[in-house]
Amino acid sequence: MDRSNLSNYWLVTSLAAMLSLAACAALPGKEPAVAESTGRAAELLPASYPEAAGPASSAEVDWREFFGDPYLAALIDAAIANNQELNILMQEIAIARNEVDARAGEYLPFVSLGAGAGTEKVGRFTRNGAVEENLPLRDGESFREPLPDFMLGISASWEIDIWNRLRNAKKAAVLRYLATQEGRNFMQTHLVAEIADAYFELLALDNSLLILERMLEIQQQALSVVRLQKAAARATELAVRRFEAEVLKNQSQLFEMRQQIVEVENRLNFLAGRYPQPIERQAADLENYALRSVSLGQPSELLANRPDVRQAELELAAAKLDVSVARARFYPSLDISAALGLQTAASGTLLSAPESVFYNLAGEVMMPLFNKQAIRAAYNNATASQLQALYRYQQIVLNAYVEVANQWAMIRNIGESHSNKSEQVAALTESVAIADRLYRSARAEYTEVLLTQRDALESRMELVELRQQQFSALVNMYQALGGGYAKTVEGES
Repeated sequence: MDRSNLSNYWLVTSLAAMLSLAACAALPGKEPAVAESTGRAAELLPASYPEAAGPASSAEVDWREFFGDPYLAALIDAAIANNQELNILMQEIAIARNEVDARAGEYLPFVSLGAGAGTEKVGRFTRNGAVEENLPLRDGESFREPLPDFMLGISASWEIDIWNRLRNAKKAAVLRYLATQEGRNFMQTHLVAEIADAYFELLALDNSLLILERMLEIQQQALSVVRLQKAAARATELAVRRFEAEVLKNQSQLFEMRQQIVEVENRLNFLAGRYPQPIERQAADLENYALRSVSLGQPSELLANRPDVRQAELELAAAKLDVSVARARFYPSLDISAALGLQTAASGTLLSAPESVFYNLAGEVMMPLFNKQAIRAAYNNATASQLQALYRYQQIVLNAYVEVANQWAMIRNIGESHSNKSEQVAALTESVAIADRLYRSARAEYTEVLLTQRDALESRMELVELRQQQFSALVNMYQALGGGYAKTVEGES
């Protein structure tokens, strides 16, 4: 081996050793242990609910079947198609999809076609000028001054994804794209529940309005009786005024209730993405309105049925890939570049081959040696974000279970309260007729009649409110279990 080759050998060997030492020095410390999300969450969840309501979760039931009301179904369909919040989320999904396409192209070669033309005049007493002066050309030819330049060619650059950094970035983008779809599904469950809740509030107001109108008819009849009794000197002016005040008070409440109905209708129209218009709805008595009961299933089903849980799980998986991407930046990168084309100083000879043909091919290995604080900081941030995603996932799973437990307790307790209130309403309704007969026969005071009517009206209103709360609890339970959206995720194959 001659001295020149020996020096080159030692140079290559020294560079390889330096790269190896730098690579070892650049590697980060041991990554924090992050448990497998789905398996660990399933282990932490209780095996069953304290009081199971059925073998299968009601989240598997389509919302049209669950509610069974064509007017409510039409409202929800309009909201899913026109609600502005959902439309905004759809654009976020499109942005995430574009990010996937962008990441997918990064680990493929970048190829570009270019053409150019220019001219250059160099100083004669410069290096380039001296080269032009002394460079032999074909007989009878010399360098033009200024010198034109025409070029047509293809260039390519390619980062070889040795450590899967680019592929992992693309996979993370795919997971976040799927997470945005789950976020949209979660928004839809909220929207469906909000519309259903407002719809039942509207039905409750209709029922309360009807009760109030019927009570006003009874009170106006009682007022007519009191006026006749006053004319016959069997009642005082005080009794007449008290009955009139009670009628006026309830008439005022009647207008307030009508205003509430208008506001709830407009809230439903807003959620449906349309301008105010009358809301078509059931005219049946709320007490006779049938709503499907819920089945809780098993707590582990929340992991598959709740969109927010699935979203958090996907974001956790993406955060784990982000750590791998950040770790790969400590390793060497290999870039390959190439170009092929035609270049000449005379446009007429641009297509002359092989004189005008040029090409190049180069490979470059690069890795960080010094001042790696930015890379290490990015790696530490990715690790911290991964832990954040893990804790967020655990928090969402815990919150999902607590929501189901709270709603189940509410359904049970409101049901008991509704049963007792029904008995109270029946007793007070009967007492109104009794008080009226006693007053007409002068065996009861007018104050007893007024108080009985007032108590009966309040108890009926409270019964309607409890019935509405029952429906609201069922709707919220359906949402808590993960119902209210199509279970097939768009874009998945």
